[in-house]
Amino acid sequence: MLATLVEGKLSDAPSVKSYPQVTPVEESETLTIPIGISNRHVHLAQSELEKLFGTGYELKKLKDLSQPGQYACQECVTLCGPKGVIEHVRVLGPVRPDTQVEILQSDTFKLGVPGVVRLSGDLNETPGVTLCGPKGSVQLQQGVIVAQRHIHMLPEEAQAIGVTDGESVSIKFNGTRGGVLNNVVIRATNQAGLECHIDTEEANALGIKPGTTIGILKNKTNN
Repeated sequence: MLATLVEGKLSDAPSVKSYPQVTPVEESETLTIPIGISNRHVHLAQSELEKLFGTGYELKKLKDLSQPGQYACQECVTLCGPKGVIEHVRVLGPVRPDTQVEILQSDTFKLGVPGVVRLSGDLNETPGVTLCGPKGSVQLQQGVIVAQRHIHMLPEEAQAIGVTDGESVSIKFNGTRGGVLNNVVIRATNQAGLECHIDTEEANALGIKPGTTIGILKNKTNN
């Protein structure tokens, strides 16, 4: 931010500091792929689903998502943290082995939980939160993450562009507020649709809108 916000008011402007020039990312090739923008959402295990919505409850599909077999559900839950609540958080299906809550960095301040950046499924030593549904509530001991930005692709697509599963790359967007985002993890699996996933805060920072494309930067040192 250009100014510091303190208790709802702008603080005195800090003195201007001179920073060394940032070395731009060197690239030999830019590979263009579609981008998907995610808001906060919840993946539920069957046990938590039934505690929140009732015994034997099954998720109701609202619409399919870009990744094969994934879909948004009609159901929403409320997140309750030590400092506040966030209502109408969408549930995504299908059910998973472990419940996972993906929030935005700004949500961590509203809820009062640490912001732990992780890939989906990496839930050890992450904070918990209380989920509230129409039939009950669940106190999670872990499972709340800020999603690490990542790119889904098939193994053959990864091989074709010279990257491997788990490797970090950079992405570039050339819009008016465009720029480069580093530490984007490749997720190469046999059931994947080619797409880069970032959250709404990252998209807003670069002026990226749904349906646009970004470029993967291949560093010269990796060739």
